[in-house]
Amino acid sequence: MRRLGTERASMAWFRRSKQNPPPPVEKQDIWIVCPKCTGHVFKAEWEKSLKACPKCNFHERLSCQERLRILLDEKSFHEFDDHISVIDHLDFSDAKEKYAEKAQSAEAKTGLKESVMTGRGRINGIPVTVAVMDFRFLGGSLGSGTGEKIVRAASYALKHRMPLIIVSASGGARMQEGTVSLMQMAKTCAAIARLHKAGIPYISVLTDPTTGGVSASYAMVGDLNIAEPGALIGFAGRRVIEETIKQKLPDDFQTAEYLLEHGFVDRIVNRGELKDFLHKVLAYWGKR
Repeated sequence: MRRLGTERASMAWFRRSKQNPPPPVEKQDIWIVCPKCTGHVFKAEWEKSLKACPKCNFHERLSCQERLRILLDEKSFHEFDDHISVIDHLDFSDAKEKYAEKAQSAEAKTGLKESVMTGRGRINGIPVTVAVMDFRFLGGSLGSGTGEKIVRAASYALKHRMPLIIVSASGGARMQEGTVSLMQMAKTCAAIARLHKAGIPYISVLTDPTTGGVSASYAMVGDLNIAEPGALIGFAGRRVIEETIKQKLPDDFQTAEYLLEHGFVDRIVNRGELKDFLHKVLAYWGKR
């Protein structure tokens, strides 16, 4: 009995107090698994490399806010036309929900009112006009609001003789707006043509993915077309093309590397080097 009492007394040292329980420990992931090579990367290293895998150079998709922080000088961005939002011209709805409800969900998820953010800023001191698309908002699709914001940004660049940079990330034209969406292809290209005529540079940056009506319009008509490594760039999907032409396509078909080899893009630039590369291009243009 004496021994049993001694053991009970010693066990008290290992019992947790019910009156003052320890605070819950918040679980924090310290690893990121690369979607391409499945390699494990420290989260801090992943963020430091701007969400590009240090092992295989896979470039993860970014939000427009993240992209702007990478490209522009700190606190230099001034947004344009943040009041422009989705317009449901056709009162469209599919089997799941209405188009207007999809747009509201996208706005709640991203904090954006459309699939592109436009404004002005500086790249190492050089003033630029920018339009950055966000794939999180309805797949970065090209709607009437998207087209309007891009046209207004191009008009601002023309008025102030300021270079225009568009970063594309899109699945193509927004089917819920029908022909109104397709009209934005011609509308945006016309605005960019006015820049070409005035001798004002337009640089197109193609990221993963840039497809459909966006790749068939303003994304591919830059004075300089730049792509991120491994970006999917094309019009129709691989399966649709293969079934149409009855041929097997190359494994690297519609990648940035394939397009560079065949002359559709001018340069592939790693994300961490993009700002300095753009600065060199813009500085050269300014000296002409």
